[in-house]
Amino acid sequence: MKYIIATHNAHKLAEISRILEPLGIEAVTDRDLGIALPEVEETGTTFAENAFIKAQAACKFADMPAIADDSGIAVDALGGEPGVYSARYGGEGLDDNDRNDLLLKNMKDIPVGQRQAQFVSAVCCVFPNGDVLRSEGIVRGEIGFEAKGKNGFGYDPLFYVGDRTTAEMSAAEKDAISHRGRALAAFAEKLKEYLNK
Repeated sequence: MKYIIATHNAHKLAEISRILEPLGIEAVTDRDLGIALPEVEETGTTFAENAFIKAQAACKFADMPAIADDSGIAVDALGGEPGVYSARYGGEGLDDNDRNDLLLKNMKDIPVGQRQAQFVSAVCCVFPNGDVLRSEGIVRGEIGFEAKGKNGFGYDPLFYVGDRTTAEMSAAEKDAISHRGRALAAFAEKLKEYLNK
């Protein structure tokens, strides 16, 4: 059984694939199918709304079950920023390193003990019959003062859970505690129930 994943992020695809594989589901992208999903405007004010917008558009276009994730980091001391704008923080043309540098710059005066943040992931699956499954995962941590680790992407090198950043963890360790790992684990349970109805 194939589900289209509405992402061009290889890291997200790998994480989603690892969770879906035991359910007998093959995660594919539009490129795998020889199509090109249209770009959709993420107009939602929450991660859940944006995940639904992306999944619904992909499902309609590909006429198959579609899964989308919207995720990001919310820093307490910055009033929840960058939040739903995590992937677009600082505007167009910036890469992960640039966005990490910008976040560190915006937090330069925030002392130890006040650098709490959370990674949030909302997962949504839309089926051609209109059914929708949703899940969310959150992991709390702190923002460090410099990037550390090579295993992650996005804000992973800045985000500490305990004494390590999520970029210093193995894929298995990160899956066990990460926001997306938690959201996908919850989603997998819901999907199991749905498929066994």
